[in-house]
Amino acid sequence: MDTFSKILSGKAVAESVLDRVTDETRRLASQGIKPGLAVVIVGRDPASQVYVASKGKKAEACGFLSIKHELAEQTSESDLLSLIGSLNDDPTVHGILVQLPLPKHIDADKVIQSISPNKDVDGFHYVNVGKLGTGAVTEAFVPCTPAGSMLLIERVLGRDLSGLDAVVIGRSNIVGKPMANLLLAANATVTIARSKTKDLPAVCRRGDIVVAAVGRPLMVKSDWIKPGALVIDVGINRIPADPEIGSKSRLVGDVDFELALKTAGTITPVPGGVGPMTIALLMANTLKAACTANGLPRPTF
Repeated sequence: MDTFSKILSGKAVAESVLDRVTDETRRLASQGIKPGLAVVIVGRDPASQVYVASKGKKAEACGFLSIKHELAEQTSESDLLSLIGSLNDDPTVHGILVQLPLPKHIDADKVIQSISPNKDVDGFHYVNVGKLGTGAVTEAFVPCTPAGSMLLIERVLGRDLSGLDAVVIGRSNIVGKPMANLLLAANATVTIARSKTKDLPAVCRRGDIVVAAVGRPLMVKSDWIKPGALVIDVGINRIPADPEIGSKSRLVGDVDFELALKTAGTITPVPGGVGPMTIALLMANTLKAACTANGLPRPTF
């Protein structure tokens, strides 16, 4: 297999998801239904501003009602909870997303749990976490990054992963744990590892599927990868410029991509791999929420 054919582009798969979302949204429009996504941002964190702007533009491109609530850094927790309560009650809003991180004086978990589970398009509410954990995947809102990663896995290996070993490096509530639950639901044999796992390279080498979501740049080396394995790199880390050697700052994943490319059967790049899938699945979740709110079957992706 040539090098190019080993690289699994998230951009192409994400575009196919967004095309489907846009088509379904047009179909809903003919019934007088317009999916609505409300994004709430507190403070002026530059990265959060970029993410929120990107989500808003993508929602509009899909034909959604896109609402942004931009609150001052000093906004109180009670005022934020009051806003979420009003969005929960607003029938034109089907998805609510609170951009993280929140200022330190606000209890982020309390805020997330105040969102209606039926509008929790980030998939962080305990109700949706519980549904995913018990295998009710089609009824849950699944966090967008692992949901997008799972779609990429399905494109290569299909929906039934029986007989395959999967290793997830990272145990976060946002990626690692939901990723493991999705793989379990697809019948894979799953190991959850972390940076301090004993003999982590040997654990990784067991994986027909390796999902790296540990947040350490270039940590996963080529000799950690089973020959022919599918590698999903969720990490996104910025390596600063080094004037001494004339290098510019760059984005890299948790996997040493250039070297791992020689061992892996298929691998996602950073950027351009999992990243585009995350926002596409946010749109898909919002569409699903609009369908559920109107008593219509949820589309599958």
